[in-house]
Amino acid sequence: MKKFLNLLLIIGYLFLLGACGKENKRIIRIAHNQIQTHPTNIGLLAFEEFIESKLGDKYDVQIFPNELLGSQVNTVELTQTGAIDFVVASNAILESFDNIYQIFNLPYLFNSTEHYHAVMDNAELIEPIFTSTEKSGFEAVTWLDAGQRSFYTKKPINTPDDLKGLKIRVQQGATNIRMMELFGGSATPMGLAEVYTALQQGVIDGAENNELSLTTTKHGEVAKFYSYDMHQMVPDILIGNVKFLNGLSSEEREIFNEGFKLLSKVQRGAWEASVEQAKLQAQNEMNVQFIYPDVALFKEKVLPLHGEVLNNNPKLKPIYDKVQEIGKNVKEGGNI
Repeated sequence: MKKFLNLLLIIGYLFLLGACGKENKRIIRIAHNQIQTHPTNIGLLAFEEFIESKLGDKYDVQIFPNELLGSQVNTVELTQTGAIDFVVASNAILESFDNIYQIFNLPYLFNSTEHYHAVMDNAELIEPIFTSTEKSGFEAVTWLDAGQRSFYTKKPINTPDDLKGLKIRVQQGATNIRMMELFGGSATPMGLAEVYTALQQGVIDGAENNELSLTTTKHGEVAKFYSYDMHQMVPDILIGNVKFLNGLSSEEREIFNEGFKLLSKVQRGAWEASVEQAKLQAQNEMNVQFIYPDVALFKEKVLPLHGEVLNNNPKLKPIYDKVQEIGKNVKEGGNI
């Protein structure tokens, strides 16, 4: 009941915003859960500028960062209804709408960043995944780099044994919960906005995410050890309301598609520099210690999950095989 009332309040808020919009222009609302200096917001600003330069007489693009319109779960639901037009969603949330998205949550699926990017840029492989949620009212339109995911905790993690008994925040999704079980920890799913307080109050002992989480959400203030086990490389996904997308003319859709490509390019271009900046800030201003454990020990614990998921979800096998094939053909920039 509380969740339903929250959604009604957000929809009411959006209605009021619409009433204040620029006259005769269709407002396009885009929500995400990052701060304004994050690469995702930088990419979205480039998208906004591009769309308005081409179609500004008809569309007014408005970006709502920092979970202003609600949690990722809420904003995905609002995108289904059309109250929001686009939202940047985690792959873990999308897994609950179609289990084809399980493929990207598999730990150690990719051998390198180059392998990861080559797979995500393979339109033939990715398009059926992106359109799998049409019946749910939305589809994916592009992917955004979210780097690698590793553990950050209140005590050093040098081997998987150090995770035993620890409550670790993971993204929602059955695959992530099972992964944490195999590592030996206790999975605690929760929204990103809840993590700081949960760490501060001892509700959880740590979390797993990329380096930017230490600084953009200030988790480095309350978790002083970042262990590079690099168990996942998982994209964030921009999803759009199907009714809105299908209502675009062919010329408009072509312009939007160009905008989606620009968004991804700008966001990914800003990512690497942002990671290096975050590491320096975390070390120098937050006294975060970066640890480089033996990754092989962590791989050994969770690779059986590949077989479990493929056995339970046979439609993933052709995708998985193609991912492995692409990996063999990519010049690796370094193994994980």
